[in-house]
Amino acid sequence: MAASIEGKPAGSVEEYDMGHNGIDRIHGDALGGTSHDAQDMYRMGKKQELRRNFRLVSIIGFVVVLQSTWETYFGLFNGGTAGVIWMTVITWLFVMAMIASLAEMASMAPTAGGQYHWVSEFAPPSFQKSLSYIVGWSAGVGWVSGIPACAQMLSSLVIGMVLLVNPDAQIGELWHVTLIMMLWLFLMVGFNIFLAQHLPLAEGIVLVLHVFAFFAFLILFWTMAERSPADEVFTTFYDGGGWGSLGTSALVGLSTPLWCFIGPDAGAHMSEELKDASVVLPKAMMWAVFFNGVFGIIMMITFVFCGGALDSVLETHTGVPVLQAVYNATGSIAGTIVMGTILVILVFFAAVSVTAASSRQIWAFSRDKGLPFSSWIEYVRPGWDIPVNALLVCLGSSLVLACINFGSDVTLNAIVSISNAALIFSYIISIGCVRLKRLQGEPLLARRWSLGRWGGIVNDLALVFLLVAFIFSFFPMTPNPTAVDMNWAALMFGALAILATANYFVSARRSYVAPISLVKQD
Repeated sequence: MAASIEGKPAGSVEEYDMGHNGIDRIHGDALGGTSHDAQDMYRMGKKQELRRNFRLVSIIGFVVVLQSTWETYFGLFNGGTAGVIWMTVITWLFVMAMIASLAEMASMAPTAGGQYHWVSEFAPPSFQKSLSYIVGWSAGVGWVSGIPACAQMLSSLVIGMVLLVNPDAQIGELWHVTLIMMLWLFLMVGFNIFLAQHLPLAEGIVLVLHVFAFFAFLILFWTMAERSPADEVFTTFYDGGGWGSLGTSALVGLSTPLWCFIGPDAGAHMSEELKDASVVLPKAMMWAVFFNGVFGIIMMITFVFCGGALDSVLETHTGVPVLQAVYNATGSIAGTIVMGTILVILVFFAAVSVTAASSRQIWAFSRDKGLPFSSWIEYVRPGWDIPVNALLVCLGSSLVLACINFGSDVTLNAIVSISNAALIFSYIISIGCVRLKRLQGEPLLARRWSLGRWGGIVNDLALVFLLVAFIFSFFPMTPNPTAVDMNWAALMFGALAILATANYFVSARRSYVAPISLVKQD
């Protein structure tokens, strides 16, 4: 039987009431699911509200496109060409261990809640409620703060192409960037609301474009661009920040490759829209990160080999090094605009995916009463089968953040800089909880995708890397930064932790419904 909730008898909460025999009441194919999906939802005490439109290929496309690994420009300031190459390879290998750990938990409990739900099930009993609440806030802020960052990236691409065509164009002021950001935000959320039923098909199509565009850029650079010597590319480390140590400089530059691989849990947040999620989702997460790693490393080596490290590229007036690199290679403004437009399309759908994953994260957290106005945010209108209210919250919060850019892009960058640290924290806690259960010899939940006897080692590798990444995510680019160059993630993350903890003890410990309290224990 399910545990009681705040003194109420088990099953008395209407939205989680599955009837006397939950599996009889939940038809696996009613919203596109299987009997395994129905059993998983019943065990977790959740009602199937979203339509399961995603399949293996479309969910792989969703994660691959969201990460946009090869489309992301690799900074060379800390570490140089050799530093960014080797740190990217190392990051990819450790991220594979991290995603394997998350994938196993996703097979145990395939829910849109992701990390905070897993913490609630796997943490020591005395910390299950409080720790899952803090992780829920951390993951939610991490995802939602990534939405305006995507809009900012799209705006930079558009402005960069305008400046390439007309270097004297009066564009690039803060208010220009902000208004373009707002346009992208409306398009991102609008697609998720009005074209949601076409999202799986779109992700499959964009996955194909993602692959073809990769080879288009690859061929362009290798056949048309000037090349740097191999020994210079693979052995030249550069301490651009003045840290006094090449090793430290390379670790500070870790945020660049890590940004390209962050967010692999996106698939988990879409799990309640994926058919046969407990076995399809782990496979999709692993394949997506594997392919993105291969593509990302090849493109990064290509970029630095073929003119990406030239001063004319790094200091381009467009503000977008990849556009300048393409123009240097082709000598054609029209050709560069075509390639830039392809990048805009790919990054836009990455932003659409980020918006979708963010909305499902806060929708799930609201379903467990973790946010203010949870009853409104969690509502899913019958027939729509998507969390429209949660998407509107994503839009509203992103527009508020974008408005900050009218006055100061430094402040906006300070806020969105929390994204990496907040998500990494949620990974550390969730993987740490399942690792603790392994150390204590406690049985894990049944799963259809398992790490087997390698689970402990894989968890350890993931945790070691995540702890290092978490620490260096707070480092500024230089040892003595100005306010403009300061990394404000430490301040923002500290404020988030204090606010979430204080809010828990003030009110949420009474209102928040820890997922473990709804789990069927029989």
